[in-house]
Amino acid sequence: MRLLLRYGRAGRFIQGKSIVKHQDLGTLSGSVLLFGGPYSNLQAFEALMSAARGLGVPASRMICTGDVVAYCGDASATSEAVKQAGVPLVAGNCEKQLAAGALDCGCGFDAGTTCDLLSAGWYSNANRHVTQGQREWMAGAADIISFTQSGKRYAVIHGGLTDIARFIWSTSKSEVFEEEWAAVEAAIGPVDGIVAGHSGIPFTKDCAKGCWINAGVIGMPPHDGGQETRFAVLDQGQVSVRKLPYDVAGAIQAMEAAGLTQGYHTALRSGYWPSEDVLPAELRRAALASG
Repeated sequence: MRLLLRYGRAGRFIQGKSIVKHQDLGTLSGSVLLFGGPYSNLQAFEALMSAARGLGVPASRMICTGDVVAYCGDASATSEAVKQAGVPLVAGNCEKQLAAGALDCGCGFDAGTTCDLLSAGWYSNANRHVTQGQREWMAGAADIISFTQSGKRYAVIHGGLTDIARFIWSTSKSEVFEEEWAAVEAAIGPVDGIVAGHSGIPFTKDCAKGCWINAGVIGMPPHDGGQETRFAVLDQGQVSVRKLPYDVAGAIQAMEAAGLTQGYHTALRSGYWPSEDVLPAELRRAALASG
């Protein structure tokens, strides 16, 4: 049985029973570069494309887990750069919301939290600058991308398939991974691995049916005190998470020029998010420092 996207509470997209938009890339020979969350950070995306060229990975073997647009200052330019590059794209909640002309990002932040309040600023900025052609491109993005490498089949989603904006962490309960795995296989059949994004912090986790891979995001550091962001490379069934240096000063300058000075601009330099509301306790700074 396949799945249908529908709106849930607070404008979030939830998966129900019926049709899901599936793009099958077939068999990919050679390394596959996986990344998420360009987040309107044009400098980071340009650095990623340079890194891909250095690795000998063409755009046809790069996959984005969604949220091309978010916190940073170049929403339209970043959207156009990803679009023109021809990188296969899974629709994130930001793509869904912008394509639908929605008034908020649908990120799934609890109402009234700092993350929820800050999202109003960057989303409205993006909503003003993204073009109609870019919205149409976003509307055409797949809900699931699948591919085969070295005899293993992988599915790529955004957050979860039961909820596009579901935050899934390395510390999430095993039941969460089992639920999402069942939803993916109900939609497209058996898979040996699942690649996801949305939460912003990369990790891999061995699950009952295979490996869950969060490729991280390139537009914002993974709340670790460093400026470098992250992407992943899958090669012959082995995953490596790579650091991505980029023009941080240029990205901050673009945010300041756009009036996006709510705290995410300083996060690019400090390496720490302006709020930990969305993070589980185990991944907050106090817990990491004590551990």
